[in-house]
Amino acid sequence: MIGTLNVLLAARDSGVQRVVCASSSSVYGANETLPKAEHLPAEPISRTPSASWRARLLPQLLGGLRPRHLSRSATSTSSGRGSDLLSQYSAVVPTFIDALLDGERPVIYGDGSQTRDFTYIDNVIEGTVLALTAPEVAGKVYNIAYGEGVTVNALFELLREIVGADVEPRYVEARAGEVRHSQADISRATKELGYRPSISLREGLSLTVEYYRGRRSESPVPL
Repeated sequence: MIGTLNVLLAARDSGVQRVVCASSSSVYGANETLPKAEHLPAEPISRTPSASWRARLLPQLLGGLRPRHLSRSATSTSSGRGSDLLSQYSAVVPTFIDALLDGERPVIYGDGSQTRDFTYIDNVIEGTVLALTAPEVAGKVYNIAYGEGVTVNALFELLREIVGADVEPRYVEARAGEVRHSQADISRATKELGYRPSISLREGLSLTVEYYRGRRSESPVPL
């Protein structure tokens, strides 16, 4: 949140014409409505989404930066090149890929029927650029996602097929404070930004697997 405030203050002082604040789909939290549209109230159920939501409100509270310069986006579970496998916040896609490339059993928390709106990073970048350049978007929130809910079990099966691994997942107890189902309504972004995700789930996962295989061949130590 402090980082967001610093960016907004620097933008104000430097005369920056537009700032896009990225948030997380997790801010919708306990709200069970699907798909999740931008008008839904925030109901975060863990610490990180709560901080994200507070940061998302900062532009409205900072009077020195005019609202016409601001737009905000709520991104879904993104994946692709550049994800840090060593981070404690590493998402399910890179951790699954890492395990499968090693021939190990990926861990699935709970029964795997929970859903996420998995989105390839290039789609997120495209939506962000559109939010930076589209007219008449000041003060609005846009969901930048693929627009489909996919179970973690289905994600595992797809990645196992792409990698060509012959392993089964290892199921452990579900983690507290996690959203059960997530799927974004991207109709506002489509209508007002012209956003249409160009890379499908399978294509994005294939590109991501290729990226991590390339990193492994270039690195002298395991990633």
